[in-house]
Amino acid sequence: MSDVSLMVNGKRVNGTAEDRTLLVHFLRENLGLTGTHVGCDTSQCGTCVVHVDGKAVKSCTMLAVQASGSTIVTIEGLANGADLHPVQAAFKEHHGLQCGFCTPGMIMTATDMINRHPEGLDEATVRAELEGNICRCTGYHNIVKAILAASKTMSKASKGKARQAA
Repeated sequence: MSDVSLMVNGKRVNGTAEDRTLLVHFLRENLGLTGTHVGCDTSQCGTCVVHVDGKAVKSCTMLAVQASGSTIVTIEGLANGADLHPVQAAFKEHHGLQCGFCTPGMIMTATDMINRHPEGLDEATVRAELEGNICRCTGYHNIVKAILAASKTMSKASKGKARQAA
């Protein structure tokens, strides 16, 4: 057993885990954060995506002990209280989910994608960067639409903040 110390969704958490415990299992079983899903355990589906130190990571590919000392954001930590994150709001508004199983991973991937492309996104980029996330229900059309809408919203917000700072 190893000690694991993380900052998860803004809170310091400590625990112990077997050295072989995947981060996804530590989040779900030790911390009760079940929004991060286990879909394939082979890093193919993307349902387990979380942000580790600001970057999207498939948590089924990382051991909990490897993440120790890191800052983790899960789907549960993305919203600001009752206020949905712009990507969550866009998925709701544009019907970017159906059964919802892939949705947390899609939203976490999309948030990272938008953060890496603050100038905005186009459909081809969104589709290419979603390659590591599988949805078996929607056909991706509304997911792509939601991500593009969120990208516009977040791009406008960051431009507005830049103008205020100047």
